[in-house]
Amino acid sequence: MAKIVVTDGMSKDAVRLLEKNGHEVTLQSFSKEELLQGCLSDFDAIIVRSATKLPKEVIESTGGNLRVIGRAGVGVDNIDLAAASDAGIAVVNAPLASTQSVVELTIAHLLASIRHISKSDRGLRLGKWEKKIMTGTELSGKSLGLIGFGRIAQGVGMVAQAMGMDVHTYDPYLPPKVARNQSTRLHKDVDDLFKSCTHISVHCNLTDETHHLVNYERMKLMPGKSRLGLKCGNHIVNCARGGIVDEDGLLQALDEGVISSAALDVFEHEPVDPEHELLNHADFHGTPHIGAATIEAQSRVGTDIAKNVMDSLNGRAVKATVNSHLLK
Repeated sequence: MAKIVVTDGMSKDAVRLLEKNGHEVTLQSFSKEELLQGCLSDFDAIIVRSATKLPKEVIESTGGNLRVIGRAGVGVDNIDLAAASDAGIAVVNAPLASTQSVVELTIAHLLASIRHISKSDRGLRLGKWEKKIMTGTELSGKSLGLIGFGRIAQGVGMVAQAMGMDVHTYDPYLPPKVARNQSTRLHKDVDDLFKSCTHISVHCNLTDETHHLVNYERMKLMPGKSRLGLKCGNHIVNCARGGIVDEDGLLQALDEGVISSAALDVFEHEPVDPEHELLNHADFHGTPHIGAATIEAQSRVGTDIAKNVMDSLNGRAVKATVNSHLLK
């Protein structure tokens, strides 16, 4: 039996699965101070989402008792992987559970942007009937650039192609044959991707390499016209990780008309400041980091991470161990 703490919530089915297998489960959130004071030293495993931060100082405070960190989701930028590896702690995630949900939210943001859905709704609530100025564009015949080409991006690409879009990607770690198999043009240079695409969607992890990868200078490279010469504007969507899009640069691009619309599900600092200037821009709309927030995804992610944590505790090989290459 292992003692497992769940700090950011988990589905009841997943909790029951852990308990059914003989584990003691504690549902409890901790403050930053409590984490630094070593409260996790009482547990064999912790399961987190994005709210709980596990930097080096917190991991070192566990005294070597913690054996597994489970991330109920994909991104692990809230966990210091090097520190966990040095401490012999396996970090496992649930990479498949939220794929469909994020794919659908990305497409929803693309459609909401080009058809002015949020802007039209705000106008109606103010008593405005702005039909004449809400003419949008279609996705069909436009070029979509995907930054990163993992499972979610490939899913977005498939839907986009079904809607008539040309799909491009930039992913320096992608075998070229993967892009070819998806009928997707792989760019070797990220600037070339921006030059070729009127719509950009972000699907990579936040790292030193990708921080502010989408910036004002690159947005200025976007053509604003389809391959047939039709003026359609430029559009940015990010449902991946905050910080990949430079929000100050994005605001400037919106103000200057370089970008026609922008939609973010993730922000560099969350929860986002309600006074953030982007929130007051007519051509911006956002959501509060809800990419995986569907009933279906939450059920899958809970079950997946519970199984992966239990397998790791039992010494079984887990494909979703994200720091396996670092563990000694």
